[in-house]
Amino acid sequence: MVLNLILGFFTVKACLWVTENQFGFFHWVHLPLSIKVVFSLFMMDFFGQYLPHYAMHKYKWMWKFHLVHHSDSKVDVTTGTRHHPGEWLFRESSTILGVFVLGLPVGLYFLYRSTAAIFTHFNHANFKMPSAVDKAIALIFVSPNMHKAHHHFERPLTDTNFSNIFSIWDRLFGTYAYEDPKNLKYGLDVLDEAQDENLKYQLKLPFDKNVKTDY
Repeated sequence: MVLNLILGFFTVKACLWVTENQFGFFHWVHLPLSIKVVFSLFMMDFFGQYLPHYAMHKYKWMWKFHLVHHSDSKVDVTTGTRHHPGEWLFRESSTILGVFVLGLPVGLYFLYRSTAAIFTHFNHANFKMPSAVDKAIALIFVSPNMHKAHHHFERPLTDTNFSNIFSIWDRLFGTYAYEDPKNLKYGLDVLDEAQDENLKYQLKLPFDKNVKTDY
């Protein structure tokens, strides 16, 4: 909550700046409000989630911060907000980039944040959904079973499904995967599973040289 308030303050300031200075795509191309709403959710899912999430899996110094999220061996609704403070800097910086590219007004920013929060909890929630329903949702949106493949303890599944709202981004960039949760094991093969709820251990992960990873 504290991090969201602090970092969100700078993002809101960016929204106000692009609006006052008529900067960004929405100020250069006239679109109906309904199109702006859908397009902003779609594009901010890329800038606010897919792009930084993909980067955290490709660059070791970023991955070390993202370890905290993946260290949870019991994926449930709380996993969605389980992030190292440093990770928030990566995510919010990319979100602000999206604000400038789109010229995103503050109202659409809050709409995106609210929608992203709903999907974050929905995708990590520990409940069973009929496979046919889950797969139907995954045609366009990120579904619980789709996202949980991302939390498998080892690659290649760990390096899939980076989106939060729309599955289309993963399908477009070839990072989509779908697996029955019964075949998944959560956590990471390079971490001590017994420490998945040890706050001190988790906060030190990005700086722990004993944690070996080839990312």
